[in-house]
Amino acid sequence: MNKTLFKIGLLQSVFFCFNELCAQTTDSIKTTKIDEVVVTAYGVKKEKKSLGYSFQDVKGQTLVDAKEANVTNALAGKVAGLQVVKGGFGPASSSRINIRGFNSFEGDSQPLIVVDGIPINNSAGVKGRSQDGAKNNDLWNPDTDMGNGLSDINPDDIETISVLKGGAASALYGARAGNGVILITTKSGKKKGGVGITYSTSLGFEKIFMKPDLQSSFARGSNGLPNLPSNLDNTDSWGPSIEGTDMKVYDNLKGFFKTGTNTQHTISFQENLGEGTSLYTSGNYLYDNSQIPNSKYERWNFMAKMNSNFGAQKRWTTDVKIQYISTKANNRPGGGLDGNSYGNVLLMPRNIDIRDYKEGMMQNNVTQRWITNNGINPYWAAYNKLNEDKKDRFLLSGYLKYQFNDWLSADVRLGTDYYSLAANAKTWTGSRLNNSYNTSQERFYENNYITSLNAKRDNIVGKWGGSLSVYGQMMETRTNAIYLSAPNLTSPNFFNINNSVGNPDIREVILNKKINSVFAAAEINYDGYWFINATARNDWSSTLSIENRSYFYPSISTSLVVTDMLTKLNGTKSNILSFAKIRASYAVTGNSLEAYELYNTFEIKKDPNGNVTADRKKILYDPNLRNEKLKTFEVGLDLRLFNRISLDVSYYNTKATDQLINLPMNPLSGYEKKKINAGGLQNQGIEIVFNTDVIKNQNFIWNTSVNFSQMTSRINKIDGEVMKYSLGGFDDISIFAEVGRRYGAIYGSKFKRVEDANSPYYGKLIVDGNGAPQKETGLFYLGNQSPKALFGFTNSFIYKNFGLSFQIDGRIGGDFFSGTQAALQRSGLAENTAPGGKRDNFIVDGVVVDTNGNYMSNNKEITQQNYWAAVTTGNLGITEQNIYDATNIRLRNIQLSYNFPKALFEKFVIKSAKVAFTANNVWMIYSKSKGIDPESVFAISSNAVGFENFAFPTMRSYLFTITLGF
Repeated sequence: MNKTLFKIGLLQSVFFCFNELCAQTTDSIKTTKIDEVVVTAYGVKKEKKSLGYSFQDVKGQTLVDAKEANVTNALAGKVAGLQVVKGGFGPASSSRINIRGFNSFEGDSQPLIVVDGIPINNSAGVKGRSQDGAKNNDLWNPDTDMGNGLSDINPDDIETISVLKGGAASALYGARAGNGVILITTKSGKKKGGVGITYSTSLGFEKIFMKPDLQSSFARGSNGLPNLPSNLDNTDSWGPSIEGTDMKVYDNLKGFFKTGTNTQHTISFQENLGEGTSLYTSGNYLYDNSQIPNSKYERWNFMAKMNSNFGAQKRWTTDVKIQYISTKANNRPGGGLDGNSYGNVLLMPRNIDIRDYKEGMMQNNVTQRWITNNGINPYWAAYNKLNEDKKDRFLLSGYLKYQFNDWLSADVRLGTDYYSLAANAKTWTGSRLNNSYNTSQERFYENNYITSLNAKRDNIVGKWGGSLSVYGQMMETRTNAIYLSAPNLTSPNFFNINNSVGNPDIREVILNKKINSVFAAAEINYDGYWFINATARNDWSSTLSIENRSYFYPSISTSLVVTDMLTKLNGTKSNILSFAKIRASYAVTGNSLEAYELYNTFEIKKDPNGNVTADRKKILYDPNLRNEKLKTFEVGLDLRLFNRISLDVSYYNTKATDQLINLPMNPLSGYEKKKINAGGLQNQGIEIVFNTDVIKNQNFIWNTSVNFSQMTSRINKIDGEVMKYSLGGFDDISIFAEVGRRYGAIYGSKFKRVEDANSPYYGKLIVDGNGAPQKETGLFYLGNQSPKALFGFTNSFIYKNFGLSFQIDGRIGGDFFSGTQAALQRSGLAENTAPGGKRDNFIVDGVVVDTNGNYMSNNKEITQQNYWAAVTTGNLGITEQNIYDATNIRLRNIQLSYNFPKALFEKFVIKSAKVAFTANNVWMIYSKSKGIDPESVFAISSNAVGFENFAFPTMRSYLFTITLGF
């Protein structure tokens, strides 16, 4: 006798299921589809139960509801093992993606982005402006972050995003998929009510989300007194107490940063144009008037996509897409210590109102007014230190398939990613900054030509079925760029490269790379419950020598659907365990060299006298280099209980060998570095994805989704006796790949302490004769940038026509250094420079060394100013002081929506209507970083992401959306 479950909630369901254990053959509750079909590599559709590797989907509507201008940010917290690292430079800055940690010392470790079967460029951060690809992440004056390629995509056009994490999932993509693959499938035309037109508009407001903890008790000055006339250039806040005076405390961040606005308009049309043909077209306009004065970002996005089945018996299939994206950014904020407007605002004394220096500054060629002669008025910089860039990008793809019969087909796919980027920067006269001009032109394209022959048949021999696909691919990518700079102009404010004092700096970059490939994917299955998949790919890369340019990437995976096996073998079904699958996989992936890193050549330049010179590059190349290899083993378990609860658990172990790194050399050799194959890196961890409908009935649905990942990244070897390899460094902070430690070991200076473990003073600070702490000579291990775990927790509620969801996510472990905090402490603005709002003298808990070398307890009082002057000596101070735990938990977003009943529109042109409210970066629930957002980093294009320095404050945004269907 069949039993039917009442739809009355999880606890009641559990009770009834255990009461009728293994007796139920039908179930009225269906929250997930066991035989769900998903899109895998190269657009191949497979049953999800057949996959022998980790696979996770993100629905496009989830990304739309988040209303992030950069769709990359909307992925944060939604996928187990996926980390989004954000740049801190305004609405158009980059964000980068790392899946299962860093897999390379030199590469950016980002996954390959594939849109509708065609790879696209997702470079992030600053551009490489030299032929060797070196990027300027200088501490003082870095290049401008130009945004990442994925930020050009309109979230409204996305149907689904599939994240291929493991090597077996991505091996079919070859050399560029060693860090995983993100597959984006855009919308196709579907029959909808009415004429198929949807229009949505949103209006958003953004304010500062987090700002550093500041003291509000003391004014500008030194040693508790106002500045003397001879010391007016001093802007530190070590002056008199504000309490009891007529001085006021000003919030200069609030005074300078305005309320930013964000508007979006999207219109789309989707419809079936007769039998077998569908059309989807869309247009999107985004305008972000940033909270940063005079900083703006615009994006136009147009797409047309047509799918068609035609010919006799509908054997022909076509899919053609044309997408045009135009972006324009005005005055992207700059980083570094020189001319960073955020730093100038943040370091303003609390008793001075920055708005007093605003009038007259918002025009070109005006002499600035500022509180010091050497400083830069941030209002003046916003309107006189200018930059703009415009990018035109085309994503074109075409797909043609012919179905010979019910088991054999062939197809061809063509794709192009092309963009041209024009940029310039102008600095007007009126400050100590040079009157300068820079301009650049870039053109990039990537062409892909892919063809395949596909065969699939069930019951080939008895209950054995199988499929086989054979592919060929040609990929070519080319960059042509020229960067021109006049660092000082002869005629003031005449912005022309030929107006340079001395020779202008001219850099031309030409990069060309080709990869030809053949590869195959095969599957055999037994009776629909045991699946074995294998792939094999061979690439020939133009960037390696003839002897080494061919390299092979295999993978094998298997999945066994235990519940289907038991059902087919003995006919039993469990009331509780509705689905169970075990899986395992092994794969080899990797990477090849970038263009022109094989043979030693010369760079053509000009000396100060205009003579043409040929300079040898600083890196010694080796024509015998091989490709990198990445070997991944993965096992997993997929369970579904009561057809309501799903649980996916994965364990993976990845080993990277033959890393392509630049090993430092003795400069007397004529080279600074040598490109070699070396290094061993191992990442291993677990991932858990849990999903359930806690309550599901006709009027109310409560869904909970949780993902958790824990990872350990360890350096096994580098080369010979070399134990540390630099990932990046800034003054006293260096970040390394170090043998025996996790990836991203942070080294810096530390306090001088008693090191003798037998001394009763062991661990105490050693202070000088003035009672001030001292810096130990050398660099020391201070922490590690890699998180130990990531998690995301999402709850969604639907009650009749109302919808509510919220996401809490965060990271556990890892550290970062904050240069912002060091600067605030030096200037007397950090909250901990005035404990409890006071600046009483105190005695440092430490020891002094007497004339005989013995330790004595310190009894010397010190002022707060002198203490912090000692701690912040140099550009970054004693860096141990400002290493912070990057653990943080935040309420990422809240979304509230209401769908108007369709019955209201039966007699109107409008067929549906929805209103929604979204809030992003709602609440920092837990953080120890004293008001610095741990997600912000200094250089997004560097693997040294454990460093923050005057990153612009992250934003909290509120958006209101109206969607109408016609």
